[in-house]
Amino acid sequence: MSGSNHPNVGSTLDSLLQGDGVLDEVTAVAAKRVLAMNLQIVFAESGLTKTAIAQRMGKSRAQLNRLLDPNDTGVTLHTIFAGARALGLRVRITLEMDKL
Repeated sequence: MSGSNHPNVGSTLDSLLQGDGVLDEVTAVAAKRVLAMNLQIVFAESGLTKTAIAQRMGKSRAQLNRLLDPNDTGVTLHTIFAGARALGLRVRITLEMDKL
């Protein structure tokens, strides 16, 4: 599309998603998928049952299932921290400044 006047030519994926109003949603789903995948790996290696992990978390199995669901972005930080702690993990959250 060289020489095109299309408004998205040359733009970044982030700017395209921002323009469509879905950047935050797409970013949240991607982050949750990575979190859920990492928790699933550690969970499988732990040899613990879901019931045992939920008990360690002080949560229900339904809450644990939501934590492990890669598409559920509505999980609270409290549940994320409880799940990590139950598996012997620590959560670290960083914020980075965007170029303005």
